[in-house]
Amino acid sequence: MVKTLVVVGAGPGLGMGVARAFGLQGFQVGLIARTKGKLDTLVGELTELGITAAAFPADIRDRDALTTALASARHMLGPIDVLEYSPSPTGPITHAAQTTAGSASAQFELHVLGAVTAVGQVLPEMLDRGDGTLLLTTGVSSTVPAPFLANVGMAMAGLRNWAHTLHAELKPQGIYAGTVTIASGVIPGGGEADPDAIGARYYSMYQQRNRVEEVIGDLDAFRSLVAQTGGHGTPAMPISTAR
Repeated sequence: MVKTLVVVGAGPGLGMGVARAFGLQGFQVGLIARTKGKLDTLVGELTELGITAAAFPADIRDRDALTTALASARHMLGPIDVLEYSPSPTGPITHAAQTTAGSASAQFELHVLGAVTAVGQVLPEMLDRGDGTLLLTTGVSSTVPAPFLANVGMAMAGLRNWAHTLHAELKPQGIYAGTVTIASGVIPGGGEADPDAIGARYYSMYQQRNRVEEVIGDLDAFRSLVAQTGGHGTPAMPISTAR
């Protein structure tokens, strides 16, 4: 039976790397993001590779729209075997002392509540069949506190924590949950930071199901950067990428 991957927060970088990695292994691919035109372009690129793919536009912060998009993907492509969640940070990114309830909740809506909504839509069916994979993506600030990424880090740390708890709770029920921390830019031709190299890491996690977390990039280099700037400077490495 053909399996299905759905990428929530799909973009031309990381999201397409994951889509190609699974699609070239025989998966059907559903792509969810806000802009239909961009999604249609990505679907066309996958189709040219012989991958069955479809677009399901939705604003991830709109929980009803996200639920509807996932239901449409299930209806068109069949049961969702792998959910990958990786929206790029959008909206104001605030320093620690400048973080407000509004700027914190905006990132929490995107990274945490969006993930909770997506998982809540696909998990019941995974539990019914005793199999499924949830891959939740965060950035380096989920692990290394950085004052210049304060509101993003708050949300991503929450998502990373939840992924670890899902892993522990769902493993006995046949569901694999893992998290990927992206501690670099996503750069075509950039070695381990190349989208296809990253996609291969996700596929390896899906196959092996033996680790809760994968780190792509150098956490220590980012720690050094934060220390050098005292947390006040602009990071020298990209903090968000086209996902």
